[in-house]
Amino acid sequence: MCGKGAEAASVTSLTRYTLRAAALVDADPTAALKALNTALLLDATVGTRFCTTIFGLLDPARDGGFTVTLATGGHPPAYHLTPAEGGGVRVEAVRAKGGMLVGAIAEAAFASRTLHLAPGQGLLLYTDGLTEARTADGHMLADTGLTDFLAQRRGPVSAGRLFDDTVALLDTLPGTERDDVALLALSVPTPDAAPAGITTTVHSDAAPTVSVRQENRRP
Repeated sequence: MCGKGAEAASVTSLTRYTLRAAALVDADPTAALKALNTALLLDATVGTRFCTTIFGLLDPARDGGFTVTLATGGHPPAYHLTPAEGGGVRVEAVRAKGGMLVGAIAEAAFASRTLHLAPGQGLLLYTDGLTEARTADGHMLADTGLTDFLAQRRGPVSAGRLFDDTVALLDTLPGTERDDVALLALSVPTPDAAPAGITTTVHSDAAPTVSVRQENRRP
C-alpha cells in the first residue's frame, strides 16, 4: 500500500474485502484485480492512493498438491522452491508478463501465471520491504540477494522453516530505515508427513520489534 497511517489502512481494508467479493463473482484472479482497480478509482476517500497486489487461487491436484494461479498488479514476484538432487532446492521467480499498479489508472492491465505446487515444494510471497531492505554494506537485498538466500534452503520445503529462515534473515539486516514487511509462506507436505494438505505461515513486521505469526493446515 502506498503511504502509512489511517488512510492507508482504510485502503488496505477496501482492498481485502473487494478482492474477496470479486472472487465470488468471477474465479479469474485478473478479473478480481480489475474490480479492485475500479473500486479504488471510484472511492473518493482513497484520493490518490494506489497499491501493488498479488492475488491467487489454489485448486487441489490429484498428486496431493495444488494448481496455483497468481495474478499480479505491480507486486514483487513470488518464489517457487522445488527440491533438487543433492538435498538443495531450485528457486524460480514466478513472474507474470505485465501487471500494473492497482488504483493508478483506469486502463490498467493485469497478468496471471499458473504453477503446480507439488508435495515437498514451497512458495514465498512478500512485500517489497524485504527486497528493499539494506544489507550491512548499504546495498539493497534486491531480487538477487533474496534468490541467493532461498537457494541455500534444503528440501523438502516447509512453510514454517521457510518463514523462520526469512525472518532470521530480516533480523540480520539493519532495521533503522526498514519499510514494513509482510511474508506469506506456503508448502505442501510430502506423503510421509501428516496431516495432508497445505501449510501456510503468515508474518507481518510493521516495526523491527513487532511481529505477528499465524500457522494453519488445510485438510
